[in-house]
Amino acid sequence: MSTELTIADLQEMIGRSRFHQLFHPEVLGVDNKALQLTIKLSMREEFERQPGTNQWHGGTISAIIDTAGCYALALLSAEPLPTINFRTDYLRPAIGTDLTAIAQVRQAGRKVGVVDVDVHDDNGRLIALGRASYSISAAQGSTDQ
Repeated sequence: MSTELTIADLQEMIGRSRFHQLFHPEVLGVDNKALQLTIKLSMREEFERQPGTNQWHGGTISAIIDTAGCYALALLSAEPLPTINFRTDYLRPAIGTDLTAIAQVRQAGRKVGVVDVDVHDDNGRLIALGRASYSISAAQGSTDQ
C-alpha cells in the first residue's frame, strides 16, 4: 500500500541522516504508483577520485545508488530501511558532470525489497547500475531473519 509521499516528504526524510547531509542529494521526482524515485547529486571536489581530475569516486556513486534505492522503497514503508545486500556495476567514468539516480522498486515482499538504480550523467549516458535488497521486516519490528 502506497503512502503517497511527496518530493518534500522524501527530501526531509533524506535530510535527517547526517551521512546523507554530506552529499546534499536533491529529490527531483517521485512516482508513488510506479514506485520510482529520482535523485540528483551535484559534483563537488570532495567527490573526486583524485584531486583535480573532476572524476567521480566510485564510493560516492555507490552511496547515491544505495540512498536512492532505500528511499524508493520508503515509498511503501514510509521510512528508510536497512540494506541487506548491495551491488554496483560501473559502466564508464563520470567526469565533469552531475549525476542523476533513478531508482525503481522491482519487488517488495513481507521481509525483503529489491530496487534497481540507474545512474546517468548530464548527457543522459548510463554511468552505473545498482541493485540493492533492503529489510522490510525491520520496518515491521520483526526480529526474525
